[in-house]
Amino acid sequence: MKGDRVEIVIDAGGSTRTYDIEATRAGRRVDVRHGRGLVEVTETTRGGTAVRTARFMAGRVLALVEHPAPRPVLDDDADVTPLRQTA
Repeated sequence: MKGDRVEIVIDAGGSTRTYDIEATRAGRRVDVRHGRGLVEVTETTRGGTAVRTARFMAGRVLALVEHPAPRPVLDDDADVTPLRQTA
């Protein structure tokens, strides 16, 4: 969904680097795969065609944070009840 975003923080030998992969157009999504020592983040179209791909060595990935796109509130959404504050 447009607005979906994945933030990747990697160890770059003494410092950290941050990369953002975002679904830039309507109908695109961001997929995350990991295995065999690699983390792969891909922006794909509705049809499944990869638009761009970022690959990182899994041992270097410090954090991978998925930020879903905000969705509008619908009429039938349940109200959120606040948590009780403890004394």
